[in-house]
Amino acid sequence: MNLVLQGVGECAARLQRIAALTAPKNVVTVSDNALRCEGISFTPALRQTIEIAAQAAQLDATYMMGVRRLDEFKLVAMDMDSTLITIECIDEIADMQGLKPQVSEITEAAMRGELDFSESLKRRVALLEGLEASALERVYEERLRLSMGAEDMLKAVQAAGLKTLLVSGGFTFFTERLKTRLGLDFTRANELEIVDGKLTGKVIGEIVDATVKRDTVEHVCAAIGILPEQAIVMGDGANDLKMMGISGMSVAFRAKPVVREQANVALNFVGLDGILNLLAH
Repeated sequence: MNLVLQGVGECAARLQRIAALTAPKNVVTVSDNALRCEGISFTPALRQTIEIAAQAAQLDATYMMGVRRLDEFKLVAMDMDSTLITIECIDEIADMQGLKPQVSEITEAAMRGELDFSESLKRRVALLEGLEASALERVYEERLRLSMGAEDMLKAVQAAGLKTLLVSGGFTFFTERLKTRLGLDFTRANELEIVDGKLTGKVIGEIVDATVKRDTVEHVCAAIGILPEQAIVMGDGANDLKMMGISGMSVAFRAKPVVREQANVALNFVGLDGILNLLAH
């Protein structure tokens, strides 16, 4: 069993301190901010000790069998809101209406898995009825920011020949702009209905919920001739679990507890480019 430890900033001393707890047969320097402890004796008690110590040291700790390679994978599929980007777009749109607290409350409950996603989206979008569609452009220009490490991660996987999919319970207004900006291969999201320059409070067509997200990943895999096990899937909320569950590597990024518990990898401190330290390339 191997353990990859990684952090941000000046973290060499912290990495060495936590690595020593594992009594590894070998320690490999993966990058300036990551170590791979090889041949550790895995026990539940040791894992608990490491996880507590790593959390206190603000390091991400990922257990892996052997060394995995980037070329094992052919697709990176990502959720958008709070994964590829730092915001929840619908919450920021609602802020333009003075309704952010009400919408954010529904968003949080849905992401924790306490509400059905489709129903929660309908309720949130309904609150936006009458809003000028120009508010969407303002959110994109003024508030939308890529998550830490997103561009470096994408450049690396694209250079390695992997395809990219952005699959979101958010909106096509944002996914299509990000597709062009970042050179993504595939996108899938919800389309807001706009009439006479204003939001109607409705979504056009099928709502992209957890099942549709999973089906989209499967469809793209089939279209490019690969198995879902050759996909890396990243997300943060409960509606990402189904698509994460069919992947070869599931990555919980700044995720809700229910997602961290079920993912292969949890990145709580490092950026999205943290996956590169897990994969030889």
